[in-house]
Amino acid sequence: METHFQVELDKLKENLLQMAALAEMAITNAIDSLVKRDTPLAEKTIAEDGKINQMEIVIDEMSVKLLALHQPMAADLRFITSAMRINTELERIGDLAVNIAERVRSLNEEPQLKPYIDIPRRAEITKGMLKDVLDACVNRDADLARRVCERDDQVDALNDQVFRELLTYMLSDPKTITRAVHLIIVSRCFERIADHATNIAEGVIFMVKALVIKHHADKQSP
Repeated sequence: METHFQVELDKLKENLLQMAALAEMAITNAIDSLVKRDTPLAEKTIAEDGKINQMEIVIDEMSVKLLALHQPMAADLRFITSAMRINTELERIGDLAVNIAERVRSLNEEPQLKPYIDIPRRAEITKGMLKDVLDACVNRDADLARRVCERDDQVDALNDQVFRELLTYMLSDPKTITRAVHLIIVSRCFERIADHATNIAEGVIFMVKALVIKHHADKQSP
């Protein structure tokens, strides 16, 4: 028979997965609003951020309650503290999706500057990182979490490529500056989302292996 603590722990896991699904959907909607020039979808992304913010509060309160009332040990303690960290990272991902949607709203008021190829490609890599790290969390798969960390450099490289291309537009025609800056910020947002996915991966590794890693050089097995 499940204890009250185990029931509450399962609820925490369920809420964390719901939070993750909301964050993943926010990213999907944000990039779709850009590629499809869909301003209503951008507005929807912005409006639904409140759901993510509310879930963050719920998860934090549940985590603190579990820590205060049950004083969990070992693996359960690591899971709860990791859940709090992951919760924060997911909320920030939601904020970045809103930032993207706000830029899209402005971009859609003017003619499209360039074909959207590189930024959607970065978005797909970033979404893949988030999906994989959430799978790693659910399945307690530290090896998959490590592989997510390794993909962060790929996103950084694409960000540099996008920046150089948009800088060329700005230098050749000052009328493109505003649109180019919006796209640079969108690209930067996806870089930050990838960073947050990496942070979640580090939390998963801590949860599973009780190993703290902070830099890529440290992400090798001990």
